[in-house]
Amino acid sequence: MLFREPETAALEALLFVAKNPLTLELLGEILELNLLEIEELLSTLRARYAGDSCGLTLLEINGGYKLGTKPEVARYIEMLYKQPAQALSNAALEVLSIIAYKQPVTRGEIDFIRGVQSDRALATLIEKGLVKDVGRKEGPGRPILYATTEQFLLHFGLRSLDDMPNLEVESLDEPN
Repeated sequence: MLFREPETAALEALLFVAKNPLTLELLGEILELNLLEIEELLSTLRARYAGDSCGLTLLEINGGYKLGTKPEVARYIEMLYKQPAQALSNAALEVLSIIAYKQPVTRGEIDFIRGVQSDRALATLIEKGLVKDVGRKEGPGRPILYATTEQFLLHFGLRSLDDMPNLEVESLDEPN
């Protein structure tokens, strides 16, 4: 590869300022480079961030890329913002698990699996950006379908839903 420090610096800046992960195609278009060249630059950045002397890491999320902080420095960042991490309730974790493994899924289907209402837990997950409305199911009442977000992937350190552990879940029978 040719000496590409200006392009590497530009790529790093784009990944730093981007709110959402950037695709190879978009990065190539912006930097006027082909996909192979972008992959080489990403490899350069990945190597740069690999050591213990750097608090950043290159994250791959749903086929896109962005910069993030290494888990080892999280406590320092938390101290800066002085906002204690708010843990999810057991109910919210249960609802999130159901959505993650069964998505897209309706509130009624979630309630059926849990055996109790999930309104409050679902509202909390939406508020935290871990779950979103992804449309409506065909059928009576056209209930809202829910799925996880990129924030969910980022929070749990997953590249895609394919990285989730395999789990045996009972089949979902239609609620009455």
